Amino acid sequence: MAEREVVLDEPHGTEGEQELRKDSMMAHLLDSLAAGKDIGHYGRLVFAMVARHFMPHDEVLAWMMKDRDVDEQKARLLLRQVEGKDYNPPRREKILAYQAQQEFPIVPFPDDPDCGNLYRNLKFPDEVYEHIGHYQEAKMESGV
Repeated sequence: MAEREVVLDEPHGTEGEQELRKDSMMAHLLDSLAAGKDIGHYGRLVFAMVARHFMPHDEVLAWMMKDRDVDEQKARLLLRQVEGKDYNPPRREKILAYQAQQEFPIVPFPDDPDCGNLYRNLKFPDEVYEHIGHYQEAKMESGV
């Protein structure tokens, strides 16, 4: 007997999407992707770096492919890079630097210091915070 795919009726999005929407920047990226907008390379990079902690791999890919400038191969390559290098979600300053390099506004309200401050608005898995701690320790030990 063949397995049947079950489609869940989730009018308010998946649990991962609901969590991401707690941050105004991530809600902006989700809304822009849902509208089929091109959020730019850095917008997709930031989205992948954050969303992978809240959504299953295939769901992140599906969201990325809503971008009119992204096909499945392009989405898979970017997500593989993010996962392979185990990128942490970027700080607000880094996101603003990315934003300066493209047309699409990743941070919709750059004058609001909370907008784009992912660590204030989202609860990441403990491994993310541990990784950041190890990085900070190594940086201090090296004198940088």
